[in-house]
Amino acid sequence: MFHLLFPRRLCIPGILFLPVLLFFTSHRIVAAHPKISPLLSTQSTATMSSQSQPPSPPFAKKVKYEMELFGDVRVDNYYWLRDDTRKDPQIISYLQQENAYTEAVMSGTKKFEDEIYGEIRGRIKEDDISAPLRKGPRPVPNCDAPPSVHDTMPTGLDAPAEHIILDENVKAQEYDFYRIGAFKVSPNHKLVAYAEDTKGDEIYTVYVIDAETGAPVGKPLVGVTSYIQWAGNEALVYITMDGILRPDKVWLHKLGSDQSNDLCLYHEKDDMFSLNLRASESENFLFIASESKITRFVFYLEVSKPEDGLRVLTPRINGIDTSVSHRGNHFFIQRRSDEFFNSELLACPLDNTSATTVLIPHRASVKIQDIQLFSDHLVVYEREQGLPKITTYHLPAVEEPLISLQGGQAVQYIDPVYSVNPSESQFSSTILRFSYSSLRTPPSVYDYDMKTGESVLKKITTVLGGFDASNYVTERKWATASDGTQIPISIVYQKNLVKLDGSDPMLLYGYGAYEICIDPNFGVSRLSLLDRGFIFAIAHIRGGGEMGRQWYENGKFLKKKNTFTDFIACAEFLIEKKYCSKEKLCIEGRSAGGLLIGAVLNIRPDLFKAAVAGVPFVDVLTTMLDPTIPLTTSEWEEWGDPRKEEFYFYMKSYSPVDNVRL
Repeated sequence: MFHLLFPRRLCIPGILFLPVLLFFTSHRIVAAHPKISPLLSTQSTATMSSQSQPPSPPFAKKVKYEMELFGDVRVDNYYWLRDDTRKDPQIISYLQQENAYTEAVMSGTKKFEDEIYGEIRGRIKEDDISAPLRKGPRPVPNCDAPPSVHDTMPTGLDAPAEHIILDENVKAQEYDFYRIGAFKVSPNHKLVAYAEDTKGDEIYTVYVIDAETGAPVGKPLVGVTSYIQWAGNEALVYITMDGILRPDKVWLHKLGSDQSNDLCLYHEKDDMFSLNLRASESENFLFIASESKITRFVFYLEVSKPEDGLRVLTPRINGIDTSVSHRGNHFFIQRRSDEFFNSELLACPLDNTSATTVLIPHRASVKIQDIQLFSDHLVVYEREQGLPKITTYHLPAVEEPLISLQGGQAVQYIDPVYSVNPSESQFSSTILRFSYSSLRTPPSVYDYDMKTGESVLKKITTVLGGFDASNYVTERKWATASDGTQIPISIVYQKNLVKLDGSDPMLLYGYGAYEICIDPNFGVSRLSLLDRGFIFAIAHIRGGGEMGRQWYENGKFLKKKNTFTDFIACAEFLIEKKYCSKEKLCIEGRSAGGLLIGAVLNIRPDLFKAAVAGVPFVDVLTTMLDPTIPLTTSEWEEWGDPRKEEFYFYMKSYSPVDNVRL
């Protein structure tokens, strides 16, 4: 019987939750893999044996609290642990006892923790820089020359003079927490607006400074989100939040004026909706979107005429989700509906937004994830068979009619499973910049010539310590769910250490919510697992977006249990194919993925040896019944509204806290 370190109300016989999986498993891995140094083996064994008499854990008192709905009574003996003020001395005392217990239990692994920390840090090049980006009048010499994928920035004595606009490290020295949430350069490149969070609450202060001197311009904007954009060179548009931290108001601020005089451009009063803000690639328009989990509509603001206010671009229609871009005489509209669930791409003239033309029709097997516009090209980010892809199209001249797209060109990749994402590119260029990574390939930046199809690697993140990508194998496998659905799994391992006979330890990761795609990317800290003989795998389960919109729809609401049974099916498949055994299978999930971990442990506690549940969402029913908790109301479109009887009993049937087996 293991004890759960925290919170203990999810304690299940035979299962141990640990904040750091590696430390718990190290003594067993050493025995299984003799290639690991004998010194480490001796230390680990001695460490674990010295903990034969662990301290007694603190136990939270029980205070009966009854909740009744639809004739059903639930008892939560630990409801008293809720404290929205974070100041209750009784609760703080209990948490301190839990932390002290954790420290005591883990004290024997402290030396090993420090060793692993040094190992991970030792792989990181701490004085690294990003790939240079040509932007405006600054970055590279010969700025008048056409951009090329072969452009380089001179180094050494030939390097251009460096100008530091803002040093985040220097700013951070004044605070315990520091983060820059946005950094926006004005169109004329003379000013910079940046959003600063010094508390970690994601409530920002926006400062405007002179890009050359760093001198402040006007008074800062306080209590705002990180959504900020320039509306010309003399005004900013920004968004603020309401009392439950929902972005609900968009404002126009003229430089030099007081924030109290700012103009509110729009107030979203429906608490199911939140606002966001982005600039078009052409920088001619700002787009303000109001969105719920299933509906999204868009306003636009002409940057050259901010005083004209917002105009409706796509109307508010329940179940219709739209995103917008701009190029030349047209708006480009990505539109999703129940019928066209994987989205279609439309275009309409600026002066007649109702006259739409279908450029890419809906396809049941291919999801349009996003688009990116250039002066002469369109880039479409798609998903097919669980993998991301990039397709580029040449566009007709701006003055010509935009009727259809011809001959899309797909970008090619080097790994069987991978992650690819857009990076900042120049609108007037023919060069697309994107970032690429895989389970064995460190983050890489490529420039892709949309005319010739040539890709050039501009930078790959340096991994110190003798890392060699050829020592690692990545695979894609498919597990069969209980209803026959094929579930993709991404796998990586160190080929010189694993046996693939069922004796190898494995960490299986899952999420499965919000249509979020957990794509297989590189993790430098993960090498400490792989280089000790671990196999790492990601279960791309329903509720995520890897296989398209329907993949998400079939893992939410009254189909949420598919997420859990998919994960169990992946675990059983990996055991059957001898990637691991029950005795060596460890699982991990965070937030909504922590709900996944709690649920599968309740369903199949026999299947897993260790589990990591990070900031887990485990008290589903009680949480979703409380609309005073920030953002709960908007979450009803993800999980369901338990004030309705059907959802209440369905959510109760999987809520981890409500289903702990004693």
